[in-house]
Amino acid sequence: MSTLFLNARLLNPAENLDTIGSMKIGDDGLIEAVATGDEPIPAQPGDRVIDLAGKVLAPGLFDMHCHFREPGQEYKETLETGSAAAVAGGFTGVALMPNTRPVIDSPLGVAYIRHHSAGLPIDLEVIGAMTAESKGEALAPYGKYASYGVKAVSDDGTAIQSSQIMRLAIEYAANFDLLLIQHAEDKHLTAGGVMNDGAVSAMLGLKGIPEVAEPIMIARDLQLVAWLKKHKLNGAIAEPRYHVAHISTAASVELVRKAKAAGLKVSCEVTPHHFTLSEHDLADAVEKGNFIMKPPLASEENRAALVEGLRDGTIDAIATDHAPHARHEKECPPDQAAFGIIGLETSLGLTITELVEKGVVTLSRAIELLSTNPRRIMGLETILFQPGQKANLAIIDPALEWTVSEADFGSKSRNTPFMGRTLKGKALGIFHNGKLTMR
Repeated sequence: MSTLFLNARLLNPAENLDTIGSMKIGDDGLIEAVATGDEPIPAQPGDRVIDLAGKVLAPGLFDMHCHFREPGQEYKETLETGSAAAVAGGFTGVALMPNTRPVIDSPLGVAYIRHHSAGLPIDLEVIGAMTAESKGEALAPYGKYASYGVKAVSDDGTAIQSSQIMRLAIEYAANFDLLLIQHAEDKHLTAGGVMNDGAVSAMLGLKGIPEVAEPIMIARDLQLVAWLKKHKLNGAIAEPRYHVAHISTAASVELVRKAKAAGLKVSCEVTPHHFTLSEHDLADAVEKGNFIMKPPLASEENRAALVEGLRDGTIDAIATDHAPHARHEKECPPDQAAFGIIGLETSLGLTITELVEKGVVTLSRAIELLSTNPRRIMGLETILFQPGQKANLAIIDPALEWTVSEADFGSKSRNTPFMGRTLKGKALGIFHNGKLTMR
């Protein structure tokens, strides 16, 4: 059965497209026709016709930083429940971090995810570990990753402390054209810390995490990237591609800004919780466990710098760092709480509420941050609204006001600091792999 979307706002930043129109998709999942202006595509007998007046038809969102916990911690999340969370948020694809149990540091781990994700409503990209067991001591098999179609490597959750190992990781990732994603954290500075180090942590009696722990690692890595580009490559291998995960401080944003100006292939992402919340939200919360994450919620000054980085284009992508935990791991004293929160279901709403509605970015730029850019950074195909292209779509109501409640979650976990918060903008469904899934 063909599907005909009428009166939609067709929004695709990759094509500079933002207009009212219609789209017809065949039963093979391929776009048959796109029309803009006053002449809609005529419906044929048997077509499924959906009127999207006031709604947006956008490229399916893509989250380049998720944790679905399988294998090893299925009591928190599974590939199936994580995919349900993604659909609820308008995502048609996500990239999974390798810090599962066991760590995904071999082709066998990659094959496990691909086998067990067959038939799910979204695409799962597997990120391989940078080092064996993510211990930061010996490189994982980058060549084998590449032969299995892996696009990126990361030791997310733990940064490589050794500069020599990091140098090798950058060089070998470039050799195999793999994106290197860095969780930037000097663990000598953060050990035992719970929240941002400062007056608020002192008031709460919690051990602080110095904000400098992040930019110190980024500065080191960027020096290595620049040095390898200048002295080592000589046309023999590709230029390193370095990506900063969940950037959280003004100093880090400035480092990325300068690296881009210097011509390095550097990108970064920010989470909705870091551009929305600060350490003061943790201080004001009754249940503080859901405000504990790494990197920690920073000062208001740092939060404002993240917003400015989004405004001026320094920050390339919005990623959730979707990190499910069971209730007993978060409903506890903050110094005992697991780090991380879920974010797939609330990402779009927070982006529209905090960025679009406040004039920081346009809705088109928001879709670029949530879909176009993450796919480009990961080396994935660009979604185009053209006949013959595979339909990969998010259906969005940008004006819908909703209050975050447990009924909105597909995830197995509920560890969010945004429960009860009113947001504007929500995904109504996705169209992907020839299937329409509506919430």
